[in-house]
Amino acid sequence: MSGPMFRGSLPALITPFANGHVDEPAFQRFVDWQIEQGSHGVVPCGTTGESPTLSPDEHMRVVELCVEAARGRVPVIAGTGSNSTAEAVAFTEHAKKAGANAALVVTPYYNKPNQEGLYQHFKAINDAVEIPILIYNIPGRSIVDMSVETMARLAKLPNIVGVKDATNDLARPPKTRAACGESFTQLSGEDGTMLPFLAQGGYGCISVTANVAPRQCADLQEAWQRGDVETASRINDRLMPLHQALFVEPSPAPVKFAASLLGLCENRVRLPMICVQPETETTVREAMIHAGLLN
Repeated sequence: MSGPMFRGSLPALITPFANGHVDEPAFQRFVDWQIEQGSHGVVPCGTTGESPTLSPDEHMRVVELCVEAARGRVPVIAGTGSNSTAEAVAFTEHAKKAGANAALVVTPYYNKPNQEGLYQHFKAINDAVEIPILIYNIPGRSIVDMSVETMARLAKLPNIVGVKDATNDLARPPKTRAACGESFTQLSGEDGTMLPFLAQGGYGCISVTANVAPRQCADLQEAWQRGDVETASRINDRLMPLHQALFVEPSPAPVKFAASLLGLCENRVRLPMICVQPETETTVREAMIHAGLLN
């Protein structure tokens, strides 16, 4: 591989709900809008998609709906992780069958495996399914942090192609590049580090903010790629209050509210998530005005 397999702005898609069920028409309209707005790929069934509260059937259906709506215009990177290796393999097998271009596999949460356990978990998925796999390293939610050394071991396997790095550690990208090689796809998982992550050797961002500001997030990534640091910085400054506002309360409740202000979905999340409080609504609305998304 001569370069990263994926780059740019890739929204970690919300999952719209209505009447207790996945709102399938709204979700497919949302995917289509994301692509029309310039997103470079789409990522269903991640944390922002409320994957922990989707039933297995809903999870697989959302991946199918996303592939169908994308129509091959941009890559679909399906969230297929689980703290059960067997379930992660099954979700990854389904993603491949559904036509996804890659799988995003989170480090096993709650179990707290050691580094060898992490290696064996991802190796088992690599060995079972021939599809590009991105490691999703998010210590804040999964309690385990995959080391650069373990990632380098995994990078030698044929299907492990990159990482969504949500460590918020900006010293990590150059270390990962040195250990895993230039072609290993490094994508930020923290919107607030979107620009400095690129400066440290990253290739893009799997983004929460891109759910509601897809054009601006794509413009930032494209400006960076063509060497226009001034434009990228200007967009980043405009979006920074929104990056922060969308995590005032546990995600994805704030971004679901933000999306509802744009008429993209209903303001509904599933328990144990709850809708944001009125003061957070004000914070989100003000950040969206600052970003130019609302009047």
